[in-house]
Amino acid sequence: MSLSGFVPDLSWIPSWLPDPINIIDLGLVLGLSYALLLIIGEGERRSLWMVRGFIALMLATVVSEQLKLELLRFLLEKLVLGSAVAMAVIFQSQFRRFLEQIGRGEIIQLFQSSGRPKTQPDSVIDRIVDAIKELSQNRTGALVLIETTGSLEEEDFVSPGVNLNAEVSKELLQTIFQTTTLLHDGAVLISGSRILAAAVILPLSERTASRQLGTRHRAAMGITERVEKCLCIVVSEETGSISLAEKGTLNRPLTSSKLKELLQARFTPVGERDAVRLSRKISFQGKILLERILRLRPSNSRKKNN
Repeated sequence: MSLSGFVPDLSWIPSWLPDPINIIDLGLVLGLSYALLLIIGEGERRSLWMVRGFIALMLATVVSEQLKLELLRFLLEKLVLGSAVAMAVIFQSQFRRFLEQIGRGEIIQLFQSSGRPKTQPDSVIDRIVDAIKELSQNRTGALVLIETTGSLEEEDFVSPGVNLNAEVSKELLQTIFQTTTLLHDGAVLISGSRILAAAVILPLSERTASRQLGTRHRAAMGITERVEKCLCIVVSEETGSISLAEKGTLNRPLTSSKLKELLQARFTPVGERDAVRLSRKISFQGKILLERILRLRPSNSRKKNN
């Protein structure tokens, strides 16, 4: 039996339902748009707004075509084409990663959000905090940039610095920030348990800040204002005080124990964090119950004696 020219019978589908081909077409467009939102818009509001604006232009083009608004459709098509070229230039590294994933056949990975918080072992956090504590006590200025929900790109920095790709260690961090080394001026970039680069020059914040804040603090505020997928630890060279910048806001001054607590809260998975909170709550309630029981026992014994 020849299947050439075979056309499936779709007459059984109610007329009020949309064409299945159109549904598939719409689903593919929405899926591709969602993948673009995940890859390009991860962690930064401005990027996300640009992608949303581009998708809105495409949807407006489709609507104008359906409504037979020829002049508006012509204008929107040119805007979509120009926006696509501009975004390809602005987000070239993200588009390169997007095309690489498609070329490797990693279609499912496209829809897995890279905006999930990275997890770091407590040992790595301990090494970072120990190094910061020593640098603070010695009043050695330091700037440590830590990735949280994605990978930072070279265009996020004024200068990407010197590639290291070394394991995080207390000794290495302390050595880098010694004023006698060539890498002390700038930030150290940490991703997971690796020090990716040193002497990274960060953009300065344009917001007015306190006179007590130096260039390192303004740099920490600047990078976290521009890119939200990172934290930045600052050690003041003048006072030795410790600060933590996130989303353009400085949390200061901090003790080393408070810094460790904040980093653990930031990098601990949500499920594990909730389990810790639940165990603390249970232990706290159990402690209260035990205290009440101990208080009741003497009073009961007194009543029996009376």
